[in-house]
Amino acid sequence: MKRTITRLADGRELIYFDRRDDADRSAIDRRPLDPRPVASELRYDPLTEEWIAMAGHRQTRTFLPPADECPLCPSSETRSSEIPAYDYDVVVFENRFPSFSGNFGTYQDPGGLSEVRPGAGRCEVVCFTSEHSSSFSRLSDEQVELVMEAWADRTAELSAIEGVEQVFCFENRGDEIGITLSHPHGQIYAYPYVTPRTRLQLGAAARHARDKGGNLSADVLAAERAAEVRVVASNESWTAFVPAAARWPFEVHLYPHRQVPDLAALSDAERSAFAPLYTSVLRALDGVFGVTMPYISAWHQAPVRAGRELAYLHLELFSIRRAPGKLKYLAGSESAMGAFVNDVLPEEAARLLRSQIDH
Repeated sequence: MKRTITRLADGRELIYFDRRDDADRSAIDRRPLDPRPVASELRYDPLTEEWIAMAGHRQTRTFLPPADECPLCPSSETRSSEIPAYDYDVVVFENRFPSFSGNFGTYQDPGGLSEVRPGAGRCEVVCFTSEHSSSFSRLSDEQVELVMEAWADRTAELSAIEGVEQVFCFENRGDEIGITLSHPHGQIYAYPYVTPRTRLQLGAAARHARDKGGNLSADVLAAERAAEVRVVASNESWTAFVPAAARWPFEVHLYPHRQVPDLAALSDAERSAFAPLYTSVLRALDGVFGVTMPYISAWHQAPVRAGRELAYLHLELFSIRRAPGKLKYLAGSESAMGAFVNDVLPEEAARLLRSQIDH
């Protein structure tokens, strides 16, 4: 793999990840870009003990451009995009409209019981392929491995930034999810705090270790593999299963068989084994109703400093589609109280997904 770092016209970093060592990455971004926005403002909610980012500059981000104006496609002789090269394998660059960054502004105390601090951190875009009409499910195993190399590289690099507490790699797919760019891509958030979901999981893991011994995620994985009824697919290094208490109509968790804290800690063999299993699950998801399923794919990694011995790297994939032509909306119970009601029995979701797995 060849890794090439360059800069865009406004100073943002862009990194090419290439399979070929002779890839030419000398193209320069010649666009007249506006100055980079200042970092968001973080406000603390004392009632929930959560940090909320106020990022007004994101209102102006690019919204569903036509294919011939896609900013994630390669540049051409007649049009310049976010990627100066005329072709690429995998590209990562700093988001032009970040929720977190190191470009600080001036922040005023809003009063009340909240406190304010800069939204320090970093947000990056990961372009999985130069093919605008493709999808992650259609990537070759070799291309998925290159994406994983990029994820692991960025996890290690971003974890070393002062003030970063957690690195989150994810993909939003589908208009129903609310994507603003249809090109196959994901994002990476480097948070200046440990996220609420991770704090809950680490708390549960700590109590399990204290009361029962062992690692909670490892025990859940072992129990699901033993029960088998919710296992969707597996190979020598990974198991994909629908959790017994799934929140979403179609939800699949993918765990490596070895406990590791983050993507950077995976072995080459584990990265290779992930690719065919994951893409087969994605294709199965689309096959359930014979339509392109909207989804969120989220890597849960250990925080940079807290609870690394308790954490267990895994990917959570879920779709809001519950039936052909029907979506699950987060209405009163879910949105207001965080109390989920699932419309699809997890065992039935697993059966439907298994029926669509490539053989």
